[in-house]
Amino acid sequence: MKRFFQSFYGKLSMLFLVLLLLLGTAQIWLTLKTTETFQAEADQQLNLSLANNLLPDFEPFLTDSIDFKGIKNMFHYMMVVNPYIEIYLVDNSGKVLAFFAEPSKKLKRHEIDLKPVREFLNEDYDGPLYGTDPRDDIREKPFSVAPLQIGENNGFLYVIIGGEEYDTAVDAARADYVKEAIIRGLLFTLLGAGIIGLVLFFFMTRRLRHVAEVVTDFEQGNFSRRVDTGGNDEFGDLAESFNTMADTLVANMDELKKTDELRRELVANISHDLRSPLASIKGYLETILMKEDRIKPEERNKYINIILNTTNNLERLVEQLFELSKLDARQTEPHFEPFSLSDLVQDIVMKFQPAAEKKSIHLLARVPEKLPQVEGDIGLIERVLSNLIENAIRYTPDEGKVAICIEHEGEELSVKVSDTGCGIAQEDLPHIFDRFYRVEKSRARATGGTGLGLAIAKKILDIHQSNIKVDSTIDVGTDFSFALGVAPTKNAREETFSVN
Repeated sequence: MKRFFQSFYGKLSMLFLVLLLLLGTAQIWLTLKTTETFQAEADQQLNLSLANNLLPDFEPFLTDSIDFKGIKNMFHYMMVVNPYIEIYLVDNSGKVLAFFAEPSKKLKRHEIDLKPVREFLNEDYDGPLYGTDPRDDIREKPFSVAPLQIGENNGFLYVIIGGEEYDTAVDAARADYVKEAIIRGLLFTLLGAGIIGLVLFFFMTRRLRHVAEVVTDFEQGNFSRRVDTGGNDEFGDLAESFNTMADTLVANMDELKKTDELRRELVANISHDLRSPLASIKGYLETILMKEDRIKPEERNKYINIILNTTNNLERLVEQLFELSKLDARQTEPHFEPFSLSDLVQDIVMKFQPAAEKKSIHLLARVPEKLPQVEGDIGLIERVLSNLIENAIRYTPDEGKVAICIEHEGEELSVKVSDTGCGIAQEDLPHIFDRFYRVEKSRARATGGTGLGLAIAKKILDIHQSNIKVDSTIDVGTDFSFALGVAPTKNAREETFSVN
C-alpha cells in the first residue's frame, strides 16, 4: 500500500480523487446558491404588488391620529395568515415606526437602507433585489414596498418576503436536504467519475510503467530492451528519446569494448615486437663484450651494423606508434590546401628510387599532363603514398615492378599503387588495415615491417573522407587505390568568397 501511494499512478489517483471531492462539494454549493437565488427572484416577482395590495387595509389607521395599536394588530393578523412575510411601517428616513414581534424576537436594526427601496420603486434593478432585514444584523432579504401617507408625513409599507419563521423552517429542512444531496453527489462523483477516471489513468500510465520497467531492465544489464514508441504524444517522444539514448550507450559500450580489445592487443603486439629486437641487441652487445679480446674487427662491425639496423627498426616502430596514437586521439590537425598531386608523386618516386634499384625493382609513375590540383594535407598524403610504396617495394621480389598511376575521374583524382609482389590471400584482405596485422608474420619481421603502415594510411584517408581500396591476387600482385577531391579553381574560390 505504501508503494502504491509513492507511485506516480497512486499520486495521480489520489490527486484526482481530491479534485473530484472538491469539485463535487463546489458543485453542490453552487447548486444550492443558484437555487436560493432563483427562489428569491421568483418570490419577489410573484409578490411585487404585495405591499400595494395591503395598503387599503392600513390606510384607516393612518389618519391624523395614528392608531399604532390597530396597525400592530393588523400586522399580527396578516402574519398569522401568511407566516411567509413580515410587515413594517417605515418613515421617509428609513426608521421603523411599527412592527409586530414577540418579546424574544425584537428588532436588531431600527432603520432600513432606503437605496434598495428607491431602486424597487423606480424599477431600476435586474434580478432579485435585496433589502434590509430588521431582525438580523447583516442579512438582507427580498422585499416588496409601497409608499403611503403617515399623517402629514410620507412613509413606506415595507414587506419582507421569507421572514424569520420561514427561515427557521427552511433551515431545518435544508440541513437534511443538503446532507442528503452531499452524500448522493459525492457518492455519484466518487463511484461514477472516480472509477472511470481511475481506469482511464491506469491505461494512460501503463505506457509509463512500461518505460520504467524497460529502464529498470536496462539498468540491470539487459541492454537489448527498448520501449515501444506507439503514439505521437509525450510518452512516444519519451520512448523515442530513451531508445536513441540506449542505442548510443550500447554503441559507446561496444566501441569501448573494441577499444579495450585493441589496447590489449596493442600492448601484446608492442611487447612482442619490442622484446625480439631488444633481445637481439642485448645478445649482440653481450657477445661483443664477452669476445672483446678475441673478436675480429670485421665481425665486430657486422654485429654493430646489426645492432644499428635493429635500433633503426625500433625507432621507426616508436615513431609510427606515436603517429598512430596522435591520429587516434585526433591531435593531428590537418591543414587542407590545394597542391599538385603529380609533383608529389614524382618527388616520392625519386625518394624511393634508390631502394627500388637496390632490389632491381622497376619503379615508375604514370602521370597524365595538365592535371588539376587536389585539396588536402600534403604532408599527410605524402605519408600515405610513402607507406604504400614502401610496402610495395618490401613485398615485391627482385626484378619486379611497382607503378604509381593517377587518373582524372570527374571531380576527383584517383591514385593507384600497383606491384607484382606475392599478393594477399582473400581471407587476409579484411584485416590488413588493422594495426600490427601481418599477412606473413615471419617474413614481415624479416623485412622489418611493423604492421602499422596501412593502419596509418587508412586513418589519414579517413581524415580526408576518402576510402582506401585493395585488390590482390596471390603470386600476381596487389593494387591499393584511393581518390582525392579536385581543388576549386582560383576563380571559383574568389566567387565563393565574394558571395559569402
